[in-house]
Amino acid sequence: MIEVLSSESPTYTLERSVVTIGAFDGFHLGHLGLIGAAREEATRLSLPLVVVTFDQHPLKILAPERAPRLLMGSQLRHQLLTSVGVDVLYLLHFDTVRAAQAPVDFVDEVLVATLGAVGVYVGENFTYGARGAGSISDLIEQGVSRGFSVHASRLLTVGELIEDLEAIRQLGEDKVVSATLIRTLIQEGQLDLANELLGHPFGLEGVVVAGDQRGRTLGFPTANVVVGEEFAKPPDAVYAGYTYLGHQRYPVAISLGTRPMYYPEGGARLLEVFVIGADEDLYDRELCVYLLAKLREQQVFDSESDFRQQMERDVLDAIRTVEAWPSFLP
Repeated sequence: MIEVLSSESPTYTLERSVVTIGAFDGFHLGHLGLIGAAREEATRLSLPLVVVTFDQHPLKILAPERAPRLLMGSQLRHQLLTSVGVDVLYLLHFDTVRAAQAPVDFVDEVLVATLGAVGVYVGENFTYGARGAGSISDLIEQGVSRGFSVHASRLLTVGELIEDLEAIRQLGEDKVVSATLIRTLIQEGQLDLANELLGHPFGLEGVVVAGDQRGRTLGFPTANVVVGEEFAKPPDAVYAGYTYLGHQRYPVAISLGTRPMYYPEGGARLLEVFVIGADEDLYDRELCVYLLAKLREQQVFDSESDFRQQMERDVLDAIRTVEAWPSFLP
């Protein structure tokens, strides 16, 4: 299991490690390729692989009004990084002091003194230090005098990762794959393209709370998951997905919306999930739900009997959808 550490724990140090650094919002295929290259060197040198990122988006401090919706919460991030062989997630606390840190001081504090980096992997657009003043050429120069190598990976484009010609025309063959692009696709409801560029399913996570118990009376006891406003979300619809309880994967029928069947004037926007085949008390648990595909729009039915029959079809569709996807965790 991955070890999660913070720069707020000043006694933590590593003698030697391989490090990759970035904002890593969502961990898309470009990020995963970078981590994979770092993993190969860490394995070759028998050293721990460390992923360094911030504990919050820098814009949340520097310009809160421009801070983007997040693509990933902590549980999903930990599961993903565990699955790709990362040993340590090192979270840099971002505040005004960190924002003003000189590039060379960042290198000496984080890469040298704390992590003992012998290899550093970054994207070709990587900058660091106050106002992004540190460039990759600066990092290479500092690595020469401090004993670490620097490897810069080029950015990937849509044309390299997507086979669907219509999608390529829509997005642009040379469009760089980025968290911004993926966030837009998710919010527009293009979940299939977003998941293809991510290389893993998009997920929403939060705490399960008590609801109105209506699903239980229909024979489909749902869990209401409270998802923070800081996260990106797809449009209202019914989706197929899955979740993990321990290491067991369960198909999930997901309703995201205002429940127009019972609140025609508009109720609270909820993430309701029916975990198929599970018999556990989920209240107060952190639950991460991976969204694979849209099944249908939210709709109003003529009767609860019609609604129940549709939910039965949703469950079967969710099971079939999940069966076609490989498991996320090893």
